[in-house]
Amino acid sequence: VQLQASGGGLVQSGDSLRLSCAASGRTFSTYVMGWFRQAPGKEREFVAAISWSGLRTYYADSVKGRFTISRANAKNTVYLQMNSLKPEDTAVYYCAAGYCSGYGCYEIRTYDYWGQGTQVTVSS
Repeated sequence: VQLQASGGGLVQSGDSLRLSCAASGRTFSTYVMGWFRQAPGKEREFVAAISWSGLRTYYADSVKGRFTISRANAKNTVYLQMNSLKPEDTAVYYCAAGYCSGYGCYEIRTYDYWGQGTQVTVSS
């Protein structure tokens, strides 16, 4: 599976952005899809994940209520709608694909395939 993330940019605090991750390969619909982010000088951290069916979603506490993950299996695409952005959301955002359930979906090691990242910068 090859993943291509897009949609990042420079926005102001309180603004919204929608990230997209387009996947190649016919097995996209079988994978759990996740979003992670990495700020300068920090480790990569979990943001959100969604099950293959879209029925289960997982969020980091820091983004719960502001970010929404969704997927369109017919389009081989996963989205991350980010609302009420804060300066601390500034990071490179990566999409990833893997197989997991429950708490495993929060862990980086679960994911086998990664996109190249898209920069999100939120100014105060």
